[in-house]
This record gives sequence, C-alpha cells and structure tokens, in this order.
Amino acid sequence: MKICYYETLGVVKTADEKTLKVAYRKLAMQYHPDRNQGDEESERKFKEIGEAYDTLKDPQKRAAYDRFGHAAFENGGMGNGGGFGGFGGNGGFADIFEDIFGEMMGGGRQRRSGGRERGADLRFNMEVSLEEAFTGKTAQIRVPSSISCDECTGTGAKAGTQPVTCSTCSGSGRVRAAQGFFSVERTCPSCNGRGQTIKDPCGKCHGQGRVSEERSLSVNIPAGIEDGTRIRLTGEGEAGSRGGPAGDLYIFISIKPHEFFQRDGSDLYCRVPISMTTAALGGQFEVTTLDGSKTRVKVPEGTQNGKQFRLKGKGMPILRHQHTGDLFIQIAIETPQNLNKRQRELLEEFDKISSNDNSPQSSGFFSRMKEFFEGFSEK
Repeated sequence: MKICYYETLGVVKTADEKTLKVAYRKLAMQYHPDRNQGDEESERKFKEIGEAYDTLKDPQKRAAYDRFGHAAFENGGMGNGGGFGGFGGNGGFADIFEDIFGEMMGGGRQRRSGGRERGADLRFNMEVSLEEAFTGKTAQIRVPSSISCDECTGTGAKAGTQPVTCSTCSGSGRVRAAQGFFSVERTCPSCNGRGQTIKDPCGKCHGQGRVSEERSLSVNIPAGIEDGTRIRLTGEGEAGSRGGPAGDLYIFISIKPHEFFQRDGSDLYCRVPISMTTAALGGQFEVTTLDGSKTRVKVPEGTQNGKQFRLKGKGMPILRHQHTGDLFIQIAIETPQNLNKRQRELLEEFDKISSNDNSPQSSGFFSRMKEFFEGFSEK
C-alpha cells in the first residue's frame, strides 16, 4: 500500500509550492543514491519522494490526487503509475538535481546513446458536451506535432551516410576541464551532449531527424468522464530527436455548461419552475433526462419553494463503474404576474379568507421574531 504523498514529503496538505520544493530538496539530498551507495532502502525512499514531488508540484495532478488519492493514477489513467513524467519529456528527478547539484554533479540531462533524445510531451485541450460525457464517444482530433523524418529514418544524416562519433568528447557527450583543485565536467560544446555529429545533414529535416506535421488521432472518451480529466496517449507526442522515442500526448477534458442540468460528480441537478396553483393544489410535470427518456414527477399538495425530488439512477454514469448517479429536481415556485381584474379579485378574496394555517412558515416566523425582540428588550 502506498504512503500518502504529503506524508512522504513531510508536509501538510495546504503546503504551497515553495514548501514542497524545500522539503523535496532536503529529502532528495539525504537519500540520493550517490550518497548512499548500495543502500536499497535509501534508493526506494529516493524513488518514493521523487514520485510524490512529481505529482504534488503539478497543480492538475495535485488536484486529481487530493480528490481520488492514488487511484487517480492507476490503470494507465492519469498519471504517475502509468509513466506520467511531466511535460517536456524528463521532469522529476532530473529537473531538481540539475538545479541542486548543477554542473558539479556532471550536470545536464543525460542523452541516450547516439544522441537520441526523447520527444517532448504535448497537450491538447478538448471540450465535450454533457451529453457526450454521459454516453461516451470516439473523437477524431488533429494535432500539430513532429514525426520521425522518413527520408533519413530519424538519424538526421543524409541518406547513405551516418552520424559520426564526436571527436571532442569521443562519444561520451561530456568534456572534463581542470579548474584549480577541481575537475569540472560539462556538456560537450561540439555535439551538445549527443556524442555524435552529422557532417552531411538530411536535406528534409536539416539534421533534426524529425519534421513538423499535423496528425489525425482517434481518442476514446469513456462514459462518465469528468471535467479536468487527463487522458494520456503513449508515444503520440513529439517525435524523438535522431531516432529517440516519442513523447506522450495528454488530452485535457473540459465539459461544456449545459442549458438545463448542473453536474456535481455523478449527480445532476435541474431547477424546474412550477405555478403557484400547482404547488398549492398539487399536480405533475414531465422532464426529459440525459438518456432521452421522459419521467413524470408528481407534485404533492402544499409543495414549498426549493423542494427537491430525487430521480434515482437518472444522473451521470460513474467512470469505470456500473452504477449511475441520481437526478435531483429542485422546485422553483413562480409568483403570478400580469394579473387581470378577475384574477386579482380572486386572489384578494383568497387572502381575506386565509388563516395562519395556510401559511404556517411566514406566520410562525413573525411570531418568533416578535417574541425574540420583546424578550431582548426586557433583558
């Protein structure tokens, strides 16, 4: 069972970004493998605090974690358990340790052998209607991205040629220079840390190994999806440099406001106005639910404004679950307007023959108010 991310970092749930970063730096330096070589417990702890910080430093991931806990990132859903490394390709440990130790630790992010770099993660914002969130759908989207160059197969070198080992760093991507008593290792300036150079670059991609192109992708929107959910498409992000692996594509879902229904989790709410006479005498009305069916709602005699009626199972489906939420109908009693002479006479006559029993709430309220202030004056 995973430990709470906040407990892992030793902070409270209301901790701000600065507090999180300070706590992470302190623990990361304490449990860094270079300081605890051969200590498996320190290595495990180091990974745990890295995973916790990677989640809590991102406002979107933190909001999902606060609401759903570790379940928000399971089954390849939204996050860490499925390889959610943060936007930009590396994130997590590399970002922080480059900031902490910089060039003195050999700094910079390590590149894959042969100069292959992982492509950046991409973000796509998608807006869906409440009806689409109810039924689910398969959407086609067009994403501007970069793909591996087909002319050089992603190497960046002209067809028939290959990248060559950098003569400055002998393929390591790093160069070492003496500075007084210290020896400092830096990124190789000749190959920019790739370990290889291209003497004859590809004419199509100009040595990058990738070209820009708009792609069409199919995205499955599951029934019951909520506003703010992120869907990850592995390997559908930006192509890697010089044959490196592609990044991921993250689809951010937002739900359009609905004209009649308001959503709260799996429950729906609808405000229905009824006439004063229907509320007083009783009656019924018909509402159409999101699944297209019609349901009749009975209004009992003497219904008050704000009364709620619950239609069980008529709400939103629960994501990855067989159950469905409920629909709550809230009554809004409409006061008659634009009365003609006869209507006014009837209402005046009704008012004359009315008693406190007809309006117990209002009469009771004013009686209690009077008693309260009379007692207050005596004191």
